[in-house]
Amino acid sequence: MPPTLINIAYLIAAVLFIFGLKGLSHPRKAVRGNMLGATGMLLAIVVTLFDKDILTFEYIIAGAVVGAAIGAVLAITIKMTAMPELVALYNGFGGGASVLVAGAALIEATTGGGKPPNQLTVATATSGLIGAVTFWGSLVAFIKLQDIIKKNLHYPGQQVVNAILFLACLGFGAVVVTNPAETMAYWAIVAIASVLGLLLVFPIGGADMPVVISLLNSYSGLAAAATGFVLSNNVLIIAGSLVGASGLILTNIMCKAMNRSLANVIFGTLGPTEGAPTADEVYAGKVKSTSAEEVAMLFDGARRVVFAPGYGMAVSQSQHSVRDLTNLLEARGVEVEFAVHPVAGRMPGHMNVLLAEANIPYDKLKEMDEINPMFAQTDVAIVVGANDVVNPVARTDPTSPIAGMPILDVDKARTVVVIKRSLSPGFAGIPNPLFAADNTLMFFGDGKKALIDLVAAVKEG
Repeated sequence: MPPTLINIAYLIAAVLFIFGLKGLSHPRKAVRGNMLGATGMLLAIVVTLFDKDILTFEYIIAGAVVGAAIGAVLAITIKMTAMPELVALYNGFGGGASVLVAGAALIEATTGGGKPPNQLTVATATSGLIGAVTFWGSLVAFIKLQDIIKKNLHYPGQQVVNAILFLACLGFGAVVVTNPAETMAYWAIVAIASVLGLLLVFPIGGADMPVVISLLNSYSGLAAAATGFVLSNNVLIIAGSLVGASGLILTNIMCKAMNRSLANVIFGTLGPTEGAPTADEVYAGKVKSTSAEEVAMLFDGARRVVFAPGYGMAVSQSQHSVRDLTNLLEARGVEVEFAVHPVAGRMPGHMNVLLAEANIPYDKLKEMDEINPMFAQTDVAIVVGANDVVNPVARTDPTSPIAGMPILDVDKARTVVVIKRSLSPGFAGIPNPLFAADNTLMFFGDGKKALIDLVAAVKEG
């Protein structure tokens, strides 16, 4: 295939990637953006396979069919609550592929006494380091999200150990650059970086896992970009750079939403501080439980209702019942909106996707900065399975682990109804005074069942 034609195809693919990312910035255009990005990737893969003449068409077609089948099965069967785990695996596979491709390129370049250029050796060492950290870090993130391992690993001097491992990787990287024939030095980088990836993610708690997944996504892009330099493949450099940059931007947005620095996420922990009030001190004698019938009566005089969804809504799959209740209230002339916190759920946009799945119009989904000033004019705020993102302690207690974290100001509504199984704490592990506030009613139960009961009570009323 002529080089000019290949470069034109790569340019078209790069443009499709950029328009795809732009489409993903808005829920209404997200599906189209996803299709554009996938089309660009398919074009890049087909052109590369024709150009490099790596395999026969039988193997290429077989690989495409098997890959498409696996992707289709995963897309159809995966639960919405398990999307973060799937993203973690995708990140890991990307990092692992970069390690293997870069290693194979180094072996090929040095076979027969060849001396590869510095661009190839530097990029190979970089790909091995970042790719191995991404692969093993993503696997740890996956098993933590699956609750296979619940404890966070901490030991004295862990940051010193991590620094030593990183410096060792740099040392072996210098060997790869100065003496590429010593290919074992590359695999030493991979082995040490693998341990580093494990040790970096094991100490991180579940509350910070969305940020870690976003960061690992960025790492997988950077590893792919480095592998692009190894192969001198322009489209891989562009695609990897776009993924790396977008992942870093998203990580930064999430850190701001949690009022934490990236270093604090990676090296710090989230948990109750000494001297903080216990659950008994916060809740004892102050919590008021309610029923579906009582909540339905609240709606009789309500003119404005705001839902604040959280991970509990995703677990109970109650978004469709939320939609049914919304339709009932709007039929009565009640204004209904949805307050979406940037880190509600376990990944950015988690709540947006769930609500869109229930055919709730996008214009009803309001971001935190837009909806917070409106809570003072809200008659009923309904919290469905959210916890830390509505905890007023973030505003009132500077010693709290979530101090300064922007939250949804649901406590400023005239009445707050919290749908929750129990008074158990959220990811931060601290009690929530909102549950014991004078204007709060606790509707205990499974989210889906509670909302179905509420819909029935509203219909009967």
